[in-house]
Amino acid sequence: MLFERTKTEIQRLVDQKIIPGASYAVMRGDQLEQAQVGVAQLQPEVKPLWPHAVYDLASVTKVVGTTTVALQLMQSGALDINRPVHDYLPEFSNRQVTVLNLMTHTSGISGYIQNRNALPAAELLAAIQKLPISAANLNHRVVYTDLGLILTGMIIEKLVGQSIQAAVTERVLRPLGLPDATFNPVVAQAVPTTYSAQAGLLQGIVHDPKGRILGEHCGSAGLFASVDDLVQFSRFMLGQVVQPTVLAPATIASLYRDWTPNQRLRRSFGWNLWHAGADHEPIIFHTGYTGTLVMLDRESQAALIFLSNRVHPVAHNASFLPARRRLIAAWVADAVTNR
Repeated sequence: MLFERTKTEIQRLVDQKIIPGASYAVMRGDQLEQAQVGVAQLQPEVKPLWPHAVYDLASVTKVVGTTTVALQLMQSGALDINRPVHDYLPEFSNRQVTVLNLMTHTSGISGYIQNRNALPAAELLAAIQKLPISAANLNHRVVYTDLGLILTGMIIEKLVGQSIQAAVTERVLRPLGLPDATFNPVVAQAVPTTYSAQAGLLQGIVHDPKGRILGEHCGSAGLFASVDDLVQFSRFMLGQVVQPTVLAPATIASLYRDWTPNQRLRRSFGWNLWHAGADHEPIIFHTGYTGTLVMLDRESQAALIFLSNRVHPVAHNASFLPARRRLIAAWVADAVTNR
């Protein structure tokens, strides 16, 4: 059977009440298995999952959307990833940080924005551009931050003359024919995230506070998508589907390596890297805070798409992260060991 260890770990997440439920797919070559386990919602009432349910992808937005558009502009020559961010965004205070730094999380951006979640969009974007840079971390250390992809989204907006989310829709979602992916979901089709008696049910609205403030100008979160969408996207990223108007096959192939300045920090361009062994090409993957995960192994032609709402009914869920590590380990074992 296909990916038995992986499916066991997903079922365990539900059985141990770490997540309410999940929609997922496992792939190897032309073999595909999709399933749903658990439920969509626990509070204020229990509701079942349904086909084509869309999930708040959270940071998986970064790789499906903003990263893909940035790569398009890079391969066309419109974006030079080795140029300083300041060249594209003159209000960005540092002149050493490059676009590549933003996309590999090696920018050294640090500091805290006071009252960040209460600022209007224009003030938040201005504050992000004035944050200090850690000279010790710049080029030398990966420190994951949403801010790099927000800034890259701002650069893309200047280059293409439209909001980052409109650019993603026109340049990625539509050409790839993703059936359900959208930044403006029908509420009833969206799996809800948080719930409280005071605030009610958050459904069809991005969970990330910065995403809510920035709206269509947020390059780090905001996309809602189904398993079917991410199966199609994964086939594209594995080279099974060729759509050169989105990305050339050589550009996609280049992602399965380290892009950090010293090529030793285990990050690709936008994507994270998982090393399954010295004799195996790196696997690219990305997670999302709401409980989402995409893993792509080009060498084995294998993929995992895992969509859950682990923040439901509340976001504080310490047991999820170690459980997700077990899920990743199980999928890697299934994908690499059992070829």
